[in-house]
Amino acid sequence: MITYDYYRIFYYVASCRSLTKAARILGNNQPNITRSMNNLESELGCKLMQRSNRGITLTPNGKALFEHVAIAFDQLESGEREIRQDLNMESGHVTIAASETSLRVLLLPVLRNFQLKFPEIHISISNHATPQAIRTLQSGLADFAIATTPLDIRQPLIAEPLCDFREIPIAGLKYVDLESETLTLKDLKKYPLISVGRNTGTREFYVKYFMDHHLSFHPELEASSTDQILPMVEYNLGIGFYPEDLARDAINRKRICPLHLTEDIPERTFCLVMDQTHVMSTAARRLITDIRHFTQIKKNPPEGESLDFA
Repeated sequence: MITYDYYRIFYYVASCRSLTKAARILGNNQPNITRSMNNLESELGCKLMQRSNRGITLTPNGKALFEHVAIAFDQLESGEREIRQDLNMESGHVTIAASETSLRVLLLPVLRNFQLKFPEIHISISNHATPQAIRTLQSGLADFAIATTPLDIRQPLIAEPLCDFREIPIAGLKYVDLESETLTLKDLKKYPLISVGRNTGTREFYVKYFMDHHLSFHPELEASSTDQILPMVEYNLGIGFYPEDLARDAINRKRICPLHLTEDIPERTFCLVMDQTHVMSTAARRLITDIRHFTQIKKNPPEGESLDFA
């Protein structure tokens, strides 16, 4: 069996057309290089090169072999270069399946800083409702998912809680008089309600929330995404439930008003969902580290440290 080293030495000898130069590149000595080439020719049963004072000349068999060996070494060097770039965060591609709320509240600040630090890493985001984000991960089309509870996952998927968030009822200025009141869920049902559509984690959450208080949840208006709830509320089409972090700016600008309920809305959780059978790239692992760091700061912000971490 011809060893890989013989072909490696032959590649450099043929490329340099010199035993001495090849020995220098390989950190070896000329007698060892000569011996290896003699062994390779003996194993193959043919002459590969002619030696003269002017250097090395490949025989027809040597030229034919070099064409194949050169292709193999180009591929090996390309593979090694790709691995080094991956390890050094000089290249890579990360695909994330994310629910809409997790994208806006959690991921966007992290991704902005990540791309400033690692501009060569390409990031793809498939933005779905939580159930579809999980299916995307299960199908192998994403490195990991960031989703919101409630979650329904099975092995080999695992969910790691990151941080909690809360949603609040919001209304347009048509209902501004309600802001000073404390309402019950039963009171809220007197007004048109806005919600995202069926087959979403958010819709399931509010169906259960109302059922826990012996009420049914039948919104009059359905938005195709969480983002659509805010403008629908601003145009006084009804009352919606919206992430507090995302509602804050519109509240401060007096475009909407927060409502107060006697029945507390349970907190929900952002979760990192991973497939234990999937081996992640260096870039994906580093991005997950940044996400974990950001959520730790978000939960327990140290004095003087911004959430827009560098």
